[in-house]
Amino acid sequence: MLPAVRFLAITWCAYACCWCVPGSSGSAAGATLSTRAKESGCTGRPTRVEGSTFKCVTQSGYTAYFNVPGMTGDGDGGGYSARSAPSPSGFPKVDANTQKGRDDVRRKVLNEELVAEQKLLEEARAAYSNGAPPPTLDEQNVPQKYADRVTRLRQAVSLHEKNIEALKKELAARR
Repeated sequence: MLPAVRFLAITWCAYACCWCVPGSSGSAAGATLSTRAKESGCTGRPTRVEGSTFKCVTQSGYTAYFNVPGMTGDGDGGGYSARSAPSPSGFPKVDANTQKGRDDVRRKVLNEELVAEQKLLEEARAAYSNGAPPPTLDEQNVPQKYADRVTRLRQAVSLHEKNIEALKKELAARR
């Protein structure tokens, strides 16, 4: 083994030992976290992202994400948890009336987008003509052009339907 590679391997093992031993603390969850971190090639202490998902930095400098089965919350007996930091003292706060005004504006914008999208859907359906729009002169001579246009029109109708569905879902969530 080359001396440089051996040095890197020893360094990696030393890092692994430094954070594996405190993380395990005799619990199965800690041992599992350490094992999963080693498998992911972590060089530092893993941090909880959310639920049972953790992240760490690998030797190559990339961020590795991995799951630890059975670790779903802060009180699961092992591993490290990300703690939420309190807001800084100078952090701006929004009063209820200002937030209500913003929500009203957002709802109004979403309703306007919904109306516009419904109009576009009507136009797209009219152009699509239930899958049988009249062919143009070019399309009469080249059937593939007609098929391509019908496909584009069908996709447009589908897109507008999905947009309307998403807008309705967003409006329902805001009430």
